[in-house]
Amino acid sequence: MHTPAHRCSTRVIYGDTDNMGYAYYANYLRWFEMGRTELFRAWGVTYRQMEERGIFLPVSEAYCKYLQPVGYDDRLIIETRLDLEVKAGMRFDYRILAEEGETPVATGFTRHPYVDRDGRVVRPPKFIRDLIRHQRPEGA
Repeated sequence: MHTPAHRCSTRVIYGDTDNMGYAYYANYLRWFEMGRTELFRAWGVTYRQMEERGIFLPVSEAYCKYLQPVGYDDRLIIETRLDLEVKAGMRFDYRILAEEGETPVATGFTRHPYVDRDGRVVRPPKFIRDLIRHQRPEGA
């Protein structure tokens, strides 16, 4: 079970491309981060606000399946969902779509433990549990 998908968009800039004119593979992880950041923002909290409250979400695992290349000036849709089945930390699932035709170009996920200022793994704080509870789909 997942939260409803959040969508944001971006455009492939020239600096995102490699010598062959395609988006360099590491940029997909950056786009995942953009999707995650905008998902939190849509939920009413920013990464900065979480960090000010002493909670950090480092990436502990990342996976990306590349389906089709994208090139300079292509418009992309980043679709992000939180996997509600994961109890220890957070797992976000992503789909990156070419805006034209909404063709999937990549899928993937990232995992994140909850970490305090000292780098110790901690339980999810109440404010995050409450935030997630409000994002559950109807009937869940």
